[in-house]
Amino acid sequence: MTVEKFLVLLVEDNPDDEFLALRSLRRQGLDNVVVAHDGEEALGYLLGTGCPAGEAAAIVPAVILLDLKLPKINGIEVLRALRNDKRTESVPVIVLSSSREECDLKCCRELGALAYLTKPVDGKELVGILEQARLLNAPCR
Repeated sequence: MTVEKFLVLLVEDNPDDEFLALRSLRRQGLDNVVVAHDGEEALGYLLGTGCPAGEAAAIVPAVILLDLKLPKINGIEVLRALRNDKRTESVPVIVLSSSREECDLKCCRELGALAYLTKPVDGKELVGILEQARLLNAPCR
């Protein structure tokens, strides 16, 4: 399992939010992004479930940007599954959500989310968090 050149996994089901997040990331120089459109697809990519033979969890992203309100498997369950798997337990996760519910914030904190950002994504704020966590060596601007 290797971490590819700053690969970002964006887990987002809303096409408008996906477009805005990708545009924001690209403006900050983060253009190596894979998109999963639901929780099941994200876990398939990260844990190898549903992947063709030989591709199971070959690449681990440097960071995961995770929406909470996802079809099939919600974001909190995705985060819980990631933390319960040795291959992904330490991958940084930044939650992106329109929810401001205290229970969502608390649960994400307890599951070790690096940050909780409300939508729409502010690329500069995101890069600042990545730099502060020392996931980026230098500003991408």
